[in-house]
Amino acid sequence: MKAYQLVMALLIAIALTACSQKSNGTQDEHAHDENLQLTAYSNDFEVFAEATPFVVGQSSEILAHFSFLKNFKPVTEGSITASLIVGTDGVRQTLEQPTRPGIYKFLLQPASPGAAKLVFDVRTPEGSSQIVVSNIKVYTDVHDAQHDAAEAAVNSSSGAVFTKEQSWKVDFATEEARSEPLGQIIRATGQIQPSQGDERMITAKTGGIVLFSGDNVVEGKAVGAGQALFSIDASGMADNNLSVRLAEAESEYNRAKAEYDRKQELAKDNIVSQSDLLKAKTDFTNAEANYKNLKSNFSAGRQTVSSPIGGFITRVLVRNGEFAEAGQPVLVVSQNRDLFIKAELQPRYFEVLGNVTTANFRLLNNNRTYTLDELGGRLVSYGKSADLSNPLIPVIFQVNNKAGLLAGSFVEMFIKTQTFVQALTVPNESIVEEMGNYFVFVQLTPEFFEKRVVRKGVTDGVRTAITEGVSEGDRVVSTGAILVKLAQAAGAVDAHSGHVH
Repeated sequence: MKAYQLVMALLIAIALTACSQKSNGTQDEHAHDENLQLTAYSNDFEVFAEATPFVVGQSSEILAHFSFLKNFKPVTEGSITASLIVGTDGVRQTLEQPTRPGIYKFLLQPASPGAAKLVFDVRTPEGSSQIVVSNIKVYTDVHDAQHDAAEAAVNSSSGAVFTKEQSWKVDFATEEARSEPLGQIIRATGQIQPSQGDERMITAKTGGIVLFSGDNVVEGKAVGAGQALFSIDASGMADNNLSVRLAEAESEYNRAKAEYDRKQELAKDNIVSQSDLLKAKTDFTNAEANYKNLKSNFSAGRQTVSSPIGGFITRVLVRNGEFAEAGQPVLVVSQNRDLFIKAELQPRYFEVLGNVTTANFRLLNNNRTYTLDELGGRLVSYGKSADLSNPLIPVIFQVNNKAGLLAGSFVEMFIKTQTFVQALTVPNESIVEEMGNYFVFVQLTPEFFEKRVVRKGVTDGVRTAITEGVSEGDRVVSTGAILVKLAQAAGAVDAHSGHVH
């Protein structure tokens, strides 16, 4: 019974606390509605500022949040000058460092009423930039200023609050929905294969017993160019014995050399003809080449075989101690640098294959998607005919292995064709699915986002066409949309909750 009473008391306390917070939140929301919410961008920075309305003769506090556009992280060092300019008059203030990481707190007192602009000159170790906030008004009456600020405050019944302090701590970014060419997308599964120059088949140069140089000649082992991998031992063979062949080659070399030397001396006295001398020289040259070749490649009846390239062993085709014929493959060494990605398409795509421009590749193990440009790749070829046994048409791309691609594995491919049709697109990460519907979070301010239902079109694996719900120029959450969704589910309604002024 006591435990039950304790639980009920706890639930009542939580409910009262929630009501109190809700009441306070409403008051705060009303108070903050009198603030201006200013947003602007340069090529390098985003600024989101909350400012008390500008009134002649009164000091206005400007709480400005500065983020790098390259990663949407806060500006932690550098000087920033804020200038409020009305016509040719203006006031300014320079802060040498932020009040807190990413936040600069200015205090400006305008002297003249009228249309104005707020200019931020940013100087950081990464570079300098200027951000201009236009369409600002300096008032003469404080009530008019507060009324207009309240009227201009953004609102949405499906809004989600995600403060700059929250976004700075996670992977987060926004970008504008843009119109771009997006033609037919051919989706296929491709297999990663080594390119012709990237892989070497190492074969036995003569028949004999394969003896590996160690017990670690296995698949995946790294090898260097010129590194000895195995030897072919033919010393115990009844047929094609290397020791016998080397002895015969040496004997023939000595005989041919002596014969050539003898005829050279006789030729001085014209005792032998030039044709006999030439034949002796040819015999000697052939015997010498054969002997040196056997001597350099074979030692004690063995031939040592080295890797012609650096890389790693991908296949071991012969077991240690197994007999191999001359020319039989023993090992495969690959550099795993240049790779082919091959897809096989249905013949109905043949007419559009001549318009293929690029492709995107999604790895099946981690869903990471790479563009052909990111991998330094190109379209190599596509099939011009189909076989009865395999009527599919091959399409082959060559890429640099910058993403740890594994030869033999499969990727999902989005093959793109050339087009002049424009489509409004957003990053795939912008789209959130919920109960079969798709949404994006459109930025109303850098801390307040509206959840909108959208209708999807085709996707190239990186971006998706949006046919309804978003307009060109709308800024959407491109990274971290799921975090904004969770923030909305938490029920925050005040766009300024979380700020410490």
